Amino acid sequence: MQTRRVLLCAALAALSAANATAQTTDWPHKPVRIIVPFAPGGGIDVLTRSVMTELSTRWKQPVVIENRAGAGSLIGAEAVAKAAPDGYTLLATVNQTLVSNRFLYRSLPYDPDKSFEPITLMVNSDQMVIASSTFPGNTLKDVVEAARRQPGGLTYGSFGNGSQPHLLFETIGARESVKLLHVPYKGVTPMLTALAGGEVMLGTGSAAVAGPLIAAGKIKPIAVAGASRMVQYGQTATSTEQGYPYVKTSIWYGLFAPAGMPAAVIAKIHADVRSVLTDPSFAEKQVTAKGLTVVAGDAAQLRRVIQDESRLTAEQVKAAGVTLE
Repeated sequence: MQTRRVLLCAALAALSAANATAQTTDWPHKPVRIIVPFAPGGGIDVLTRSVMTELSTRWKQPVVIENRAGAGSLIGAEAVAKAAPDGYTLLATVNQTLVSNRFLYRSLPYDPDKSFEPITLMVNSDQMVIASSTFPGNTLKDVVEAARRQPGGLTYGSFGNGSQPHLLFETIGARESVKLLHVPYKGVTPMLTALAGGEVMLGTGSAAVAGPLIAAGKIKPIAVAGASRMVQYGQTATSTEQGYPYVKTSIWYGLFAPAGMPAAVIAKIHADVRSVLTDPSFAEKQVTAKGLTVVAGDAAQLRRVIQDESRLTAEQVKAAGVTLE
């Protein structure tokens, strides 16, 4: 009897391994849907489309990008959390969804730690503090002084409650004892449009998404909120150089699957995405030239980043006095 049990367990294990292998071998055998929980045209949307165009050729299946913007990325994230964990519905998103949202909403329609399987941390994006061309200043000191002159009257745009610009400007307000007016939008592109039109005075953005408007003279860079100056905007000093070392923000772009997706499929997607991102030609045109940095990290790295940033963001949210929705 004991021998039969051992043999049965061995047979079941072999069958499970065979099924996992078959899943990987067969996947994908139909179109893959990538949900981006922000409006079209933002950095995560642009990069994801570029990567997935390459992968659709490799996978010999269409890869469809679906933008589900709104509610600080909750709508799109919820759709993926509730999807079947079969590799055919994935989530391409940024820090906000898995990090800051947990501190900004009384309840979430997903569990940031349990509803998703991390696949890969694709890239990092250092951000700039940017201003409307009509803003009468060119430095962070000018921003702080303008806020002091008009308490609650200096506007800044964000792409949702808890997004990077929201936390950054609220932190500036708390640290400098000034009050700025938050105006949230449904994505980076609507926020930049408002900034270019003078609807709001301040915002943040990467070289990739803000570059065309800077070139057109509709917005201007105030500071680089990263460790070093950007090649594209060498004359724009970092926040540290300007005397505001705490004004730091970067956005990472990650790819996730619904919880329970087979490890073999996760490994395949990561390997294929990494192959695209580290291709010198692709990286130069689609990543480096847009002010992004290739990471192509694995699931374990992305999980660690989420854990580390969650601890730091909890402190930032508390210091900024951001209230729950």
